[in-house]
Amino acid sequence: MILVDASNLTKKEFLENLFLFNFSGALYEKKEETAEPCSWKIRKKKALEVVQGHLRPLESSYRFGKITNMGDQSLPSQFGISLKDLRELMETRGPEGLEKVASYGGTAEICKKLATSPVNGVSGSKVDLDLRRQVYGANVIPPKPPKTFWMLMWEAVQDVTLIILMVAAIVSLLLWLVAKYSSHGHVPEEGEDDEEHGWIDSVAIFVSVIVVVLVTAFNDYTKERQFRGLQSRIEGEHNFSVIREGEVHQIPVTDIVVGDICQIKYGDLLPADGILLQSNDLKIDESSLTGESDHVKKSESTDPMVLSGTHVMEGSGKVVVTAVGINSQSGIIFALLGAAAEEGEKVKEKKKEKPPKRSKKSVDLEAGPGVGQRQVVSNSHAGVRDGRPPPIPEETVCSENKEPEDKGHEKSVLQAKLTKLAIQIGYAGTAIAVITVVIMFVRFSVEKYGIKGEPMEIKDGQKFVTFIITGITVLVVAVPEGLPLAVTLSLAYSVKKMMKDNNLVRHLDACETMGNATAICSDKTGTLTTNRMTVVKSYVNGLLSQKSLPKYTDLPPHIGDILVHAIAVNCAYTSRMLPPENPGELPKQVGNKTECALLGFVRDLGKDYQQIRDNITEESFTRVYTFNSVRKSMSTVIPREGGGFRLFTKGASEIIMKKCAWIYSKEGKLERFTKEMQERLVSEVIEPMACEGLRTISIAFKDFVPGKAEDNQVLCNTEPEWDEEDNIVSNLTCICLVGIEDPVRPEVPDAIKKCQRAGITVRMVTGDNVNTARSIAQKCGIVKPCDDFLILEGKEFNQKIRDANGEVQQHLLDKIWPRLRVLARSSPTDKYVLVRGIIESKISENREVVAVTGDGTNDGPALKKADVGFAMGIAGTDVAKEASDIILTDDNFSSIVKAVLWGRNVYDSIAKFLQFQLTVNVVAVIVAFVGACAVSSSPLKAVQMLWVNLIMDTLASLALATEMPTPDLLLRKPYGRTKPLISRTMMKNILGQAIYQLIVIFALLFYGGYLMDIDDGTTIIEPSVHMTMIFNTFVMMTLFNEINARKIHGQRNVFSGIFTNPIFYVIWVSTFVSQVVIVQFGDRAFFTLPLSFEQWLWCLLFGVGTLLWGQVVTTVPTRKLPKIMSWGRGHPEEYTDGVPLGEDGYDADSDKRRSAGQILWIRGLTRLQTQIRVVNAFRQGLDTRYGERSNPSIAAVLQKQASLKRLSQTSSIEYADNYPYEVSVPEFERLSSRSHTETAV
Repeated sequence: MILVDASNLTKKEFLENLFLFNFSGALYEKKEETAEPCSWKIRKKKALEVVQGHLRPLESSYRFGKITNMGDQSLPSQFGISLKDLRELMETRGPEGLEKVASYGGTAEICKKLATSPVNGVSGSKVDLDLRRQVYGANVIPPKPPKTFWMLMWEAVQDVTLIILMVAAIVSLLLWLVAKYSSHGHVPEEGEDDEEHGWIDSVAIFVSVIVVVLVTAFNDYTKERQFRGLQSRIEGEHNFSVIREGEVHQIPVTDIVVGDICQIKYGDLLPADGILLQSNDLKIDESSLTGESDHVKKSESTDPMVLSGTHVMEGSGKVVVTAVGINSQSGIIFALLGAAAEEGEKVKEKKKEKPPKRSKKSVDLEAGPGVGQRQVVSNSHAGVRDGRPPPIPEETVCSENKEPEDKGHEKSVLQAKLTKLAIQIGYAGTAIAVITVVIMFVRFSVEKYGIKGEPMEIKDGQKFVTFIITGITVLVVAVPEGLPLAVTLSLAYSVKKMMKDNNLVRHLDACETMGNATAICSDKTGTLTTNRMTVVKSYVNGLLSQKSLPKYTDLPPHIGDILVHAIAVNCAYTSRMLPPENPGELPKQVGNKTECALLGFVRDLGKDYQQIRDNITEESFTRVYTFNSVRKSMSTVIPREGGGFRLFTKGASEIIMKKCAWIYSKEGKLERFTKEMQERLVSEVIEPMACEGLRTISIAFKDFVPGKAEDNQVLCNTEPEWDEEDNIVSNLTCICLVGIEDPVRPEVPDAIKKCQRAGITVRMVTGDNVNTARSIAQKCGIVKPCDDFLILEGKEFNQKIRDANGEVQQHLLDKIWPRLRVLARSSPTDKYVLVRGIIESKISENREVVAVTGDGTNDGPALKKADVGFAMGIAGTDVAKEASDIILTDDNFSSIVKAVLWGRNVYDSIAKFLQFQLTVNVVAVIVAFVGACAVSSSPLKAVQMLWVNLIMDTLASLALATEMPTPDLLLRKPYGRTKPLISRTMMKNILGQAIYQLIVIFALLFYGGYLMDIDDGTTIIEPSVHMTMIFNTFVMMTLFNEINARKIHGQRNVFSGIFTNPIFYVIWVSTFVSQVVIVQFGDRAFFTLPLSFEQWLWCLLFGVGTLLWGQVVTTVPTRKLPKIMSWGRGHPEEYTDGVPLGEDGYDADSDKRRSAGQILWIRGLTRLQTQIRVVNAFRQGLDTRYGERSNPSIAAVLQKQASLKRLSQTSSIEYADNYPYEVSVPEFERLSSRSHTETAV
């Protein structure tokens, strides 16, 4: 354990200490070897030597997307500042940064040295952009080569059971060789001829293991390629606004170069380092780099440095890019971690040779100064695993609703159920395997040493090893070997298909969880509506315009002038209306759609807002109060002609109205805006508009004048205190009120009907007026006029769910949420409280599974808390996308319904495989057990069981996991959080088919010689037709039962849709052909003899019989079966480290890793470590994906791992995993807009 005080660390020192953590193990070992004191300074010096050693070759060799030489003095003539100078510049902060900028002549001079214009940006020519990338680097991270196929094979062969099988096979082979050569000259007795071929079993097992390893490695290889493509898709979705040649362009973050002028705004994840040229009320979350929990105010005059990987939490601005990719501040950390990974691997190897001994005292001594702050680094001192950088919790820096890390896997409903089921099966299989081995040992020993009285021989050891191999194979068969692969394939297949349905899945477990969703909390704007906003009604100058909007000439000149200026200036300059791309289309809206509607209103008045913006630039603004969820308004202060200042304000109508003291009458005269007038305006104008589903926005202004002030003006001879916002934005003059239409998407009502038929409750959570929300909810079908459901405002909602102390009470919330359908005028806090309350409620039988949509930065906590978080791909901020599990690339609610369909298909695909697999397991285990007891050997030999379990089941998992979804999936209720994975219908099918197959196999085993007129094979050791028929019949019944397994809800037509899935019938036919080859030509390798045509017909007849028997089983009424027959009821709270469906993979270095015995019990779970290694890329951006993709941008990587190591509020370095489970509302309100995340591809 290392304790570090970082309260006084500079940025450089922080990086040094961050890197130092990754070498602590090596430094401890160095001290052990030299027996010399190793002080804090010595350790730091050694670490820095390693850092420099790793960075020098990087700095001198990488070009075009990699590090360029920091000391390169041969700059092209157009550039006047080197990369080294820029990096030193960006290491400064606050006053120091201002001084450094001033030393270069200010931002204008820096732009000149970078050959860029603060107004027009860079030229944008290919030659110029390529030159900038060559000199200053590109915005990408040099990749680390992916694992080779041989490495994947090596990982696959690490499986515990495979190792045991290989060891047993080697021992058996050695014993056979010893027995063979020690019995030289011995006359073989009857039945001992097989000793000449005793090696075949061992070799066959080796061949089977090789095939399994090859199949596993190939699956890993193909999946990695698939997910790397998905990674590229996600990176391609991340664009940023830059100014080039005077035009604003949206470009991929990888194309950003040094010198670009970037427009940054609320919600952006910054992709590069830069210096502010202009800002409006800008606040940045820098916790991912500095650990500061509070948002940092940025401005040109106080702190102009902005860093990559940080989030814009408020305001907007314009930045000149000074460092990109690995030359940026966060890129430097990546370089350190990359070096740490390489060095850490060496440390790890050394530790294997000589584990260091460290006493508590030595740890405390070497912790250096400042110990006693906070504990950090839990795990190994090397800080790396498998040559990769340390795992970075995606729950970043400021997730104030962060659950304890122990609950990191609580999200996946299926995960908990599979974990419990696998453990139960593992225990049962282990017990049967042990009993089988013991019985075979005892029976053999009693017969040979007791009854026959023979002495022990060397060849008996081979017999005992055979018994052990049989027991191991029983265990192999008992555990659902193909389950991990079925889970992975089903998820991967679904994710690929969901991309075509506008669902970009970032976390794979969200795919199946969505299938269990019982509630959807949806935004209104853009999700249920088109997000194409238009002003359709207005109230100006005391006149309400409904059928047609007024023209500028209809208004008094002074009112019209103030109105168009208020809209043009007080809308973000990133919002604009562009000409239509094709003739006949509507103008293109760019930026905030509400502001675009207002700008369109200015055009409808007959004025050009751009001319006003050209005259009043952003640089001339005095102060901007940007829009946020608390203000629900935006205000801009500009200098006023003739002296003083003018304030423009726009926002939610009822909020702005309360701040207005004046209004213009019909004659254009100024008059007092009394409370009675406000109430009349609300009842006669605002409420009727809202009831029609219109969003109502009020526009107002206020003048601050020197000298003499009129009635609605404020006397101001000195500059006001702009920080006193409540006083500044008060006593306003109302100019205009508009009603903005945002039509409901045509497909939404039908999508909501589908959700309701599927048993999913849809709730609307919006910040709009309650009447507007009610109208839209009725148009969508969320509520009907006669429904007895609740439609509440946020204020009323809080009054009903909080006690006298203001604390949320679950029992009060449980009285509200079942009937709640619309929550209007809600804050992010309200949204989070509602989502958490529904998830934690226990009043419903199977618990609720909640999906949430969001697009704003403040939606992050609710998105993260939800079982499935949907972010808007078009309107969503980077922070919201980072917090989400799935991105809706079309922002359409109907795409959520498609996600439900695919999610249920995933769940059903896994259930189908379980139904099939467990039938195989039950039959094989019972046959092996009874055979061992009755005839002293299993009728199914080890190699045969390996074929059935490891080969055919792997293929079956592929066949059953790739079924296409059908509309019928939306006609049943969701499973919920606690409903058993194996339903009574499935258990009925499993046991019913097992009974049939056992009857057939035991009939053949004990009476087959008589019934089929063949020799009894139970008394001979060599391959026989009798045992071959048992093996072949079992495989045929299993193959035909695979068709039965396609239906798990009692459907009779098991062939329905079979030809729509070519993968299924191709694999089925291939397996059948392989079985024919094995039986006819397997000989001693598979312990078979060729069968005649008549014998094949009997085997096929028994196989087809499973289809007929399936119809008999289906007629048994499920409802009359006891509920105890359902199995796999798992609570997510019970198993927090279960099957990692797209979550953190199995951690071999974890302190909580399972014992070898537990690993053996849940063998299928451990194999998932390698099978979904690339799946973990969705959740561990740096840990798994660093360097394992093709040149991802620094911003894209940061977007998926969110935080490296962070400094806590006490400035101690720590992993971001120690957060309280409960978060108070005040804390939430303070940090709700923070980012979070654990991520993605």
